[in-house]
Amino acid sequence: MAISKLSLFSIYAIFLAFLLTAVQVSNAEKSSSDSGGGGGVGRYKKLFVFGDSYVDTGNLGKLGRDFARSWYYPYGITFPGKPSGRFSDGRVFTDFLAAFLGIRSPVPYKYRRAARSLLPHGMNFAVGGAGILDTDFHRHNLSAQITTFEQQVAQGVFPRSGLAVSLAFIFMSGNDFEDFAAHGGGVGTVGPFISKLMLNLKKGILRLRNLGVPKVLVTNMQPIGCTPERARAANYTDCDFAGNFAASLYAEALTAMISEVDPTNATVGVLNVFDPIKNAVNSEHAHGRKVFKHPRTPCCDRFYSDGYCGQIDKNGAYLFRLCENPEDHFYWDDVHLTQAGWAAVFEHLRDPIRRFLSQ
Repeated sequence: MAISKLSLFSIYAIFLAFLLTAVQVSNAEKSSSDSGGGGGVGRYKKLFVFGDSYVDTGNLGKLGRDFARSWYYPYGITFPGKPSGRFSDGRVFTDFLAAFLGIRSPVPYKYRRAARSLLPHGMNFAVGGAGILDTDFHRHNLSAQITTFEQQVAQGVFPRSGLAVSLAFIFMSGNDFEDFAAHGGGVGTVGPFISKLMLNLKKGILRLRNLGVPKVLVTNMQPIGCTPERARAANYTDCDFAGNFAASLYAEALTAMISEVDPTNATVGVLNVFDPIKNAVNSEHAHGRKVFKHPRTPCCDRFYSDGYCGQIDKNGAYLFRLCENPEDHFYWDDVHLTQAGWAAVFEHLRDPIRRFLSQ
């Protein structure tokens, strides 16, 4: 089938927008003393990302505002100034991690053909809504993402010899637990459910290691009880105990599983995101790091209980409130962080990441 001129123009526009975004991400953090720095960080030239909306930089397609709000206003207002497929007002964790390594943010798999010049930096396979297992929202789970990566290796896009200088990063923020609760899961069955998650996560890690990826870094879970979605019931004054309890159980199981895979934690490690996020929402001032004026209330807040940031009515009127300064808020919407929030979290994680990469 012939491609129309309009379609060609659209593809070219997407490519230019993504390339500009990648350059801006790189330049924004280029002055960091950690980028490509000593202690083993600089040897990792490729970053392969797996996970959900916390690290997705554009893989969730433009499926309409109800399903892919990351492609609509006001997402992207801080960076790059328009929606870019990131679930934030600006940069997300992926961007900060890539800058720390001294490379550009890896190209989303969806745009691999339009941005081939970025392939030397790796690839992002994360998709908003994904889980370790299938979820109601999205079925491109962790196993499917790794399968896609394996296909890229088999096709020679990423030769095995080049994987020796790569880092695989897995960040799952809690979609599995949301799906578990939606299907009637409770305290009595959460243990077996977490065991199932660990089994599938372990299989994924071993597949990455068998490909020749020398380092695999996996996050524990954010304190899901502290998200605005959960904290709203207490008027944003406290976190939801059940959500954080589930995240704590997950963290314990993850640490035990990783120790089985690699007792030395030299090739497979756990990155603790739970504590820095919880400290931020509790406004704990540690070592001069940022304290947020609004740690629990979202910058972009919905009008209705079943609404969302970016929602509009049939006449195009906004059904959400937007804060004046995203820098004052840790959370951007009901579950995702602002760029300022991610920057604050990453400041706490620089040293742990450096230590892991230096082993």
